[in-house]
Amino acid sequence: MKRFKILSSFFFLLAAFCLLLSACAPTPIEPQTITVMTHDSFAISEDVVKAFEAENNAKVSFIQSGDAGSMLNQAVLTKDAPIADVIFGVDNTFLSRALEADIFEAYASPALTDIADEFKLDSSNRALPVDYGDVCINYDKAYFAENNLAVPQSFEDLAKPEYKGLLVVENPATSSPGLAFLLATRAHFGDGYLDYWKSLKENGAVVVDGWETAYYTNFSASSGKGPQPMVVSYASSPAAEVFLASPQPSESPTASIVASGMCFRQIEFVGILKNTPNQPLAQKFVDFMLSKKFQDDMPLNMFVYPVNKNAQLPEVFTSFAQVAKEPAIISAAEIASNRDAWIEAWAAAMK
Repeated sequence: MKRFKILSSFFFLLAAFCLLLSACAPTPIEPQTITVMTHDSFAISEDVVKAFEAENNAKVSFIQSGDAGSMLNQAVLTKDAPIADVIFGVDNTFLSRALEADIFEAYASPALTDIADEFKLDSSNRALPVDYGDVCINYDKAYFAENNLAVPQSFEDLAKPEYKGLLVVENPATSSPGLAFLLATRAHFGDGYLDYWKSLKENGAVVVDGWETAYYTNFSASSGKGPQPMVVSYASSPAAEVFLASPQPSESPTASIVASGMCFRQIEFVGILKNTPNQPLAQKFVDFMLSKKFQDDMPLNMFVYPVNKNAQLPEVFTSFAQVAKEPAIISAAEIASNRDAWIEAWAAAMK
């Protein structure tokens, strides 16, 4: 009986001790949410995002905000009370507008050491480069073969009668690839670019607001139903056509026109929005986007080229994506000084 009492006392003390330990244990810290504003074409693998969340006890929330131009407009309008902590997708065609609007917090990420200087267009490190790609005209191979029509090899070719109504382009006021294409024509024709655009209009070129509509609604090769066999897209889009098809074809149904001066090299940036209450976590997310893990994952999600020199390209990318050897060249300073005027003049000419 005494033995039973002793055991009872022992178990009572043990239970009390366990309760005490439980009461003293630290309460689990709730994950901190970071909000990232992106354009509609942003995509990354779920397991890559989850890795960041696990490493930082965080929850990542993405806000897709239309094409790059629309996204930037929203960020500028809400800069005093930002709806996100980080913004990704401002490119070199819109970069000066973002910098002039003063929406970014400067941050020199340690990962910048792995990125070539040619991509670093903001010396103050408010906008950090993430990826690049060549904006070019893509064409539907089958259409040109079935109609025994030669693929155009110059801007001038596109205005010829045999290509009437065959091209869809994006509005440069709302679309970054649309603006990139406008800049390529400006680089080629100089002050005569508006006359060229008027000739495209007379030849039935179709203008839509954004890339998604142009590629997935108007372009004949992607949907099989669109009326235009040529679209302003990316030189990496043919690789996407192969990778996303089931079963995967041995040849891409599309190709890009990468003739000299007909493509514009687009660089996309990430930046921390001013007035964010989550600056330390925002810096970690920027580091993450520039890291090899994220950069390795980008090509088969957004079909862009990584800027991190240690990132590796998948085989389908090296086999089917194209690179413009001589892209159109307009300096960042010239774009900054003239972009809005060029867009306004274009809009007036295309009414």
